[in-house]
This record gives sequence, structure tokens and C-alpha cells, in this order.
Amino acid sequence: MKFHRAKVVLACSALPLLMWGCSGKSETASAAPASGAAGSAAAPASAAASAPAGGPASVSTVKAQKKDLNVTLKASGTVVPLNVVDVRTQMNSTIKSVHFKEGQFVKAGQLLFTLDARSDEANVAKAAAQLAKDNVSLADAKRQFERAKQLFAQNFISQGSVDTAQALVDSVNATVVADQAALDAAKVALSYSRIVAPASGRAGAVNVFVGSAVQVNVTSLVTITQLDPVGIQFSIPQRNLSDALAALREGASVKATLADGGGTFKGKLQFVDSAVDASSGAVKAKAVFANADNKLWPGAFAEVQQTIANIPDAVVIPVASIVQGARGTIVYVVEDGKAVLKPIKLVYAEAGDAAVTGIKAGDAVVQDGKQNLRPNVPVVERAKESPEGKGKPKDGEAKSSDAKAPDAKPAASDAAKPAKP
Repeated sequence: MKFHRAKVVLACSALPLLMWGCSGKSETASAAPASGAAGSAAAPASAAASAPAGGPASVSTVKAQKKDLNVTLKASGTVVPLNVVDVRTQMNSTIKSVHFKEGQFVKAGQLLFTLDARSDEANVAKAAAQLAKDNVSLADAKRQFERAKQLFAQNFISQGSVDTAQALVDSVNATVVADQAALDAAKVALSYSRIVAPASGRAGAVNVFVGSAVQVNVTSLVTITQLDPVGIQFSIPQRNLSDALAALREGASVKATLADGGGTFKGKLQFVDSAVDASSGAVKAKAVFANADNKLWPGAFAEVQQTIANIPDAVVIPVASIVQGARGTIVYVVEDGKAVLKPIKLVYAEAGDAAVTGIKAGDAVVQDGKQNLRPNVPVVERAKESPEGKGKPKDGEAKSSDAKAPDAKPAASDAAKPAKP
């Protein structure tokens, strides 16, 4: 009886173990399909991620234009006066009076200084008196000569006496001429006491005062600087020398612009130096500008522009569309929806425009997006921005984005559904 009860207890204790074994197999079986479904869903996702990106490249293009393009020479210049005179005295004396003020604009011939000239005035008076004395002697010699000729005609004197009277007239006449020259020299010395402006311009600082002693060619009285007209000096590269010389013969105009909004001025090329500077490889040049308002001040820096040539019927494209690389200078042109590489030659570039050869007027040249292009790559034109700065996508772009969006969501939902128990 006890043995039978022990069998029943053993059978009951083994029953939970059998139930646990059966439940483990069912969970394993159910987990296997779930993992298989997740693996099958992940495989297309990874395949889609590794697939190469397709579709055309987005670019913006501009049309190549045919027009005349001016070749402009640009350089930095310095305003220089055409005349600068350092006024000095030509006699040893003292300042008697000053007839102008510092910084005043003076005209040529205007009286600036008066010196003490009493000694020179005395010398002029002395020379004038000597001239008057010798004129009297000359008049007496001429009367003696006339009398000698009359006496010779009456045979009262010889021919030798007449010749002596003639020689006396000639001698006294020469003395009178010397006296006149001495008087003129005295007047010249006296004129040095009046110092006038040698040229029109602006007077600088006055370095002397009334009563100051001055020495010949030593004491600087004042400096006069001519401001109207005024010059701007700049340099021309050696490669543009022939064009600059042709512009000089034709009287080409030059435009100068002061920094910080100082204004723009027009002048003419006046001078091109006769030698090239070996240290810089440039030639010095100078242009003349009217300066009635005195806005061009000596020493100021200015940007100089000069049109030295013209390229007629040039094919012009933006400089930003040109690619410089290992293959040389190229551009990409859109033909039949594809980017076509075109080698070009840059003729001249200025102010964002470039004259080139190798393409035709009207070609659609890629400007933005060229860095992502390769030859024969399909391209699509970017939408032009509206005035508010918002662009509308094209139909092809909208459809491609809409087509991609629905595909991603079902893939994710399908992979998630088998994972639920």
C-alpha cells in the first residue's frame, strides 16, 4: 500500500517537468519565425542602403553672351602736384613786409615778400647818373666830329683830325652802352627785393617774419604747391606698355577713385616713362586731373582705371563658371540634358566677366553645381528663386521625393509586425 502511494507521488512530481519541456519547445518554435521575419525585413533595408544614389545632378546655368568687352588697366596711384616751388631769396637782406597769409592760394606774379633794398636803390641811382654824364660826353663828341668834317671840307684840317674825332665819338658811345648795362644790372638786383609767386598754388607755412635776415639761396621763405590741375602717378605692367603708349598718343581718358567714398574723377594720360623699372617690371605713368574743388590732395592714394583696348564680339561668361584643374581651363555646357566638358582659353577677365574662346554664344554654361559634375552626367536645372527668396521645385523633383517616402514606411511596419507574439 505504501509502495503504491509512492508511485503516485513520483508521477505527480514528474508532471511539471514534462509541462516545462513542452512549453520551452513552443516558445523556441515561435521565436524562430519571428527572427526569420526580422532578418528578411532587414535584408532589403541594408540592400537599399548600400545601393548607389541615382538621378540627375542639380545645377544652375547661364547663357554665354557675345558683346564688346573693354580691357581695363587697374592700378593704385598717388596724387602728386605738377609744380612744387621752394621760394628762396636771391640777395642778402632783411624782410621788410609779408603780403600774404599761410595756406592762402596765390596767383603767379602775386607779391609775396618785400626786402630792404636801400643799398640797391642807391646803386641804381649811381648807375643812372653815370649814364647821364656819359650821354653828355657823347653829345659833345658828336658836335666835335661834325665841326671837324666842316673844317676838312674847307681844307683847314687834315683827314687825320677827322678820324680822331670819329674815334672819340665811337669810344664815348661804347661807354654809354656800358653805363646802360650797369644800370640794367642794378635794376635787376633791385628787383630781387620784391619776391613774387613763380606759379599759382597754395602757400605753405611762412618760415620768416618781418625783420628776419635772409641769405642768398639758403633761407627758404615759403613753399608753393600747385593743386589745379594735379597729377596722379601710378605704374603700368610691362605687358601693357604697348597699349599704354597707344593710349597716350590718342589722349586716352583715365578714371581715378579716392578711398572711403572720396569721389571719382576723370583725367587724361600725360606721361609714360622711357624705361622699365628692373626691380618691379613696371613703367611709371602720370595722368592729369582738373582739381578746382581741391578734393585731390597731394599724397592721397587713389584707384586708377584706364581703358587701354577693346575686344569686339567677345564670348563672355561669368568667371565663377570657369574650372581650373589638372585638365586645364574648362567649363561644363549642358547639351541634351547632360554635362559636356568644354576646354576653353581665357582671353581676359574683369569685374566678374571673362572673355573666352572654345564655346559659342548661347551655350548653357554651368555656374553652380559644377563641382559635382563629370563628363556626360545627366543634369537638371535648378528652380529659379522668386523675389521673396523661395523657389518652387520642379515636377520631376517633387515626384521623386514623393515616391521615396511611401516605400520607407511600409518596410518598417512589415518588419515590426512579425516580431509581436
